[in-house]
Amino acid sequence: MTSVNLGMPAPPPPVLAPRRKTRQIKVGSVGVGSESPVSVQSMTTTPTTDINATLQQIAELTAAGCDIVRVACPSADDAEALPIIARKSKIPVIADIHFQPKYVFAAIDAGCAGVRVNPGNIRKFDDQVKEIAQAARDAGVSIRIGVNAGSLDPRLLRKYGKATPEALVESAVWEASLFEEHGFHDFKISVKHNDPVVMVRAYELLAERGDWPLHLGVTEAGPAFQGTIKSATAFGALLSKGIGDTIRVSLSAPPVEEIKVGNQILQSLNLRPRKLEIVSCPSCGRAQVDVYTLAEQVTKGLEGMTVPLRVAVMGCVVNGPGEAREADLGVASGNGKGQIFVKGQVIKTVPEDQIVETLIEEAMRIAEEMGNADGENAVKGSPVVNVG
Repeated sequence: MTSVNLGMPAPPPPVLAPRRKTRQIKVGSVGVGSESPVSVQSMTTTPTTDINATLQQIAELTAAGCDIVRVACPSADDAEALPIIARKSKIPVIADIHFQPKYVFAAIDAGCAGVRVNPGNIRKFDDQVKEIAQAARDAGVSIRIGVNAGSLDPRLLRKYGKATPEALVESAVWEASLFEEHGFHDFKISVKHNDPVVMVRAYELLAERGDWPLHLGVTEAGPAFQGTIKSATAFGALLSKGIGDTIRVSLSAPPVEEIKVGNQILQSLNLRPRKLEIVSCPSCGRAQVDVYTLAEQVTKGLEGMTVPLRVAVMGCVVNGPGEAREADLGVASGNGKGQIFVKGQVIKTVPEDQIVETLIEEAMRIAEEMGNADGENAVKGSPVVNVG
């Protein structure tokens, strides 16, 4: 059995820019602001009135790495379900409120960790900010001022002609000023738009206006592929400048997929510790093995691994040995066989039909050693895969 030298703990990985300094708030047990890690959110798709189904989906999201979950509250029946959901959820629950201001108070009374309010479509919202701020303050509940391009105040649409970055920011700053006028500061802001360019500019402008913590989102981003690209592009542009304290990837896909994408975005920017990372070549005419199949089989075999392990699956002699040598574990394949690298050293050469089995065995052994060193279980949840 090959011994692996785990070495000294590595220094924190570099980031593209320091986090923008923002005030710190709490959403239940989760800190939001520049003193806390960027958190990942999603929203349940079940009817909130179906308490068991909603709690089951929240449990799935929690297992996938969700930090904060939002549930819809469009009716009195939904409001009645909130106390049980808020109490039994293992992560903070935010109630999503539109149209009816009375449900803001119901969500606060239900014990939700936070309430998302949409000033553009809640009737006479500005007239009730004082009461909302007082109720939230008394209960220790935070607020998200959620400005959305699709439900912008008609007065601002008339002024700007459409949901421009300036219109979104004007709405957000006005509502923030109302809460602050009443001495309430435990809120974050979002200015969402479906166009990443407009969205990015809106957040840049908003970041210049105050130190509020910001929740990033490209609203109605689309199906999984399109929405992932749009969200990754917009979030990358902002997070690389230190802008953003919590994120939600909005996909027309199961909510767990939003969490997978969100975590991978943060890991790619070194804003969240990396877990399993598969580095595999895109294949080309030089490849002498089926890289696609190898990468898929290795990924499936390592599903659930949570230790920070970089595995290189390479298919030719040009970049293969170098990438495999730089990874924690790797294979450089060719001529019907593969050289297996561990921590930069070739430990064995195996036939092509044994590459996957060997990589999985070595990965599990390394993960077990790393897990034992950290006192943690090395296999749980789902891996994050980056196939390049």
